[in-house]
Amino acid sequence: MKKHIWTGTLTVLLGAALAGCSAGADTPSAQTDSGSTSTVPVPWIATKNTTRINTSDPVQAAVLVSQTLWTAETKSNRPSSVVLTDVSSWQIAAASTDLIHHPSNGPVLFFTKDGIPEATLAELKRLKPMGAESNDGIQAVLVGPAADGVEDQLKALDLKVDKIEGEDPAAIAASIDTYYAKVSGALPQSVIIGSMDSPEYTLPAVNWIAHMPEPLLYVSKEEIPAATADALKARGGNAAIYILGPASAVSADVEAQLKAFGAVTRISGDDPYENAIAFAKFKDESNGFGWGITAPGHNLSLLTTDSTLLAVAAAPFSHLGKHAPLVFTGKDGLPDSLMNYTMELQPKFKDSPAEGPYNHAWLTGDAAAITSGTQSEIDDMLEISPASGENPHSGH
Repeated sequence: MKKHIWTGTLTVLLGAALAGCSAGADTPSAQTDSGSTSTVPVPWIATKNTTRINTSDPVQAAVLVSQTLWTAETKSNRPSSVVLTDVSSWQIAAASTDLIHHPSNGPVLFFTKDGIPEATLAELKRLKPMGAESNDGIQAVLVGPAADGVEDQLKALDLKVDKIEGEDPAAIAASIDTYYAKVSGALPQSVIIGSMDSPEYTLPAVNWIAHMPEPLLYVSKEEIPAATADALKARGGNAAIYILGPASAVSADVEAQLKAFGAVTRISGDDPYENAIAFAKFKDESNGFGWGITAPGHNLSLLTTDSTLLAVAAAPFSHLGKHAPLVFTGKDGLPDSLMNYTMELQPKFKDSPAEGPYNHAWLTGDAAAITSGTQSEIDDMLEISPASGENPHSGH
């Protein structure tokens, strides 16, 4: 891969800093406590306003996000538990992000049809989950069908394991909802309804549910699965239902059917870019649901619309640090809707840029997914600028 001038010393320093004591002294790559080195040669690439998780492999991305947010050097920086799910099902993986904040305070990591990859095993050893006090000391939650041997691999690490199962993504999403209510002691009245067939419209939900208690429940374009209906019935007709996506993803007929379970609000845009921005901007003042981000001083998580499992890997960026909604960018540049949104969010200063506020963005994916030029363009659009519109450096 061609290296660009801005991926030099700063990249290496950032990689070392983020990896902390688990970074090797003779290499910028991430290294776990087990001595197994990450296969990502340059894990992080930074500019002044952006940080890139520099891989398009979901397994590796999930590990790097975990290393970024959980240093595991102190008790307060260790997760209570870790969520593990199959990298082959975006629907199950997306719904499982509801467990990131509670009860886990931990990442979603992936296994495959062949078991738990070495990178994931090494990360579990580094994290040493403490056990969720609200969940009987559980250290790892397996979500969805698991390959033979996965549970044994976890028990070999001396981890206390729980499982959430179901026959299909809609049923598993409903089971996650039930599980969350059990360990938290309350059933959230608000729910997000997403299409299990249109990830480009559904995925912005993961950053919200990783941050807040609402679950993600599934419908198809023309049908409400029985498991989803049962989960909604449990709200006693008083659910606050938020459909994420246009009628091309979730039909008007399904919207009408959902009204039997409570109040229904659709949040949508004409394309995936506008749809994600509409969700980032949305706020229901009656109950506090939604990001409501329409002013400077925020963080964004950016991916391309086809980076389905990377969106799940990056979901914890809305749980710790500068909490970030998910918005989509193009590989080779910002779509007009995102350009306009970043202009709306661009910080302005009156007297000095030291006043703040500041914006930041996490990018997930390598340069084949999001080019270095696009990262630079995003950096430019997030830069604080004078309210006067003058060149901030012209008087220096």
